[in-house]
Amino acid sequence: MWLQKRVRLQAKQRGFHLVTHELVAQLPELSQFRVGIAHLFIQHTSASLTINENADPDVRRDMESHFNHFVPENQPYYFHTLEGSDDMPAHIKASTIGASISVPISNGRLALGTWQGIYLGEHRDHGGSRQVVITLHGDAA
Repeated sequence: MWLQKRVRLQAKQRGFHLVTHELVAQLPELSQFRVGIAHLFIQHTSASLTINENADPDVRRDMESHFNHFVPENQPYYFHTLEGSDDMPAHIKASTIGASISVPISNGRLALGTWQGIYLGEHRDHGGSRQVVITLHGDAA
């Protein structure tokens, strides 16, 4: 069985945000799958998806701090600057982290580990809402 749909994430401030529940809430069809794979792809070049710690918000804050240090703004070697000082670093962060993730489906639920959650990496100061294409593939429940 295959299913594909687009879901929209609410606009978030710059940083890393736990969005697992926001995504699953827009995916009631997930319960129809006994076993399978959920592939999530963000349709933007300045935001990313990843899986990490879902319990301690300090992890998300530390991720943002690290990536801001790792990929600083206002570097003299950036040519792509017309869209603001946060834009080129946002593209680099998005390419480094990635635009997609795959998560196993087990008994109608995402088979994330106990301490795992899906993060939206919002790398722009004013990125707006973000669109994610979710493709489910697997056996029916």
